[in-house]
Amino acid sequence: MNSPATGPLPARIPLVDGELLSVNIARQPGPTSQYEGLTGIDKRPFGGRVRVAAPGAPGVGGSGLAGDVICTRKFHGGDDQAVYAYAREDLDWWSGQLDRPLADGMFGENLTTRGLDLAGALVGERWRVGRQVVLEVTSPRVPCQTFAEKLGEAHWVKRFTEYGATGAYLRVIEPGEIQSGDRIEVLSRPEHHVTVGYYFRVMMSERAQYPQLIAPAGDALPLKARKLLDADADAEADA
Repeated sequence: MNSPATGPLPARIPLVDGELLSVNIARQPGPTSQYEGLTGIDKRPFGGRVRVAAPGAPGVGGSGLAGDVICTRKFHGGDDQAVYAYAREDLDWWSGQLDRPLADGMFGENLTTRGLDLAGALVGERWRVGRQVVLEVTSPRVPCQTFAEKLGEAHWVKRFTEYGATGAYLRVIEPGEIQSGDRIEVLSRPEHHVTVGYYFRVMMSERAQYPQLIAPAGDALPLKARKLLDADADAEADA
């Protein structure tokens, strides 16, 4: 599993609960020079309770949060990216690096968390948010040019990639309502060692091999990754 490019697998970390500082949605699309010219990246804190549910298949479904805009469904939204979480601790680190304040939702995240190690979250790890909603970690966020445009920082995609704190995408296991201030309880962590941070590192540095490197996460992986693994298995069978 290890390689010089990826280093050793991370050690397992204990279950640690966190807090939902802010629930953020984009109520209307904004302009971008990318794709169809519209984006839902401009998430702003929402003051009340928000309904969360599985939005539908990748490429078809939008956001898992009611009222949240997703514009380019080819790349965003759907069941495997129903919810995007980013840690307040990492926003604060970037605030220091960029020498400017970064509000909750600034990175396009639906959930701004505190107290959780998102890079150390395991694919397939499950969280209960508030009393009703159960989410499952699926994958890291890959930075795009729309994100770079929003930040307006030089070489942003490269800088974000090098830091490696991508936040985490999640699918909805049990729907319900959430609001800022809710507790985030880590319900379970699978036995493999494919963390969000490891997933991102091998995806960026081991493109040819990364499906095999993340294979231990199994059915918790996003559909796209599972299809790559199935294609590799078929190729080996035909060889």
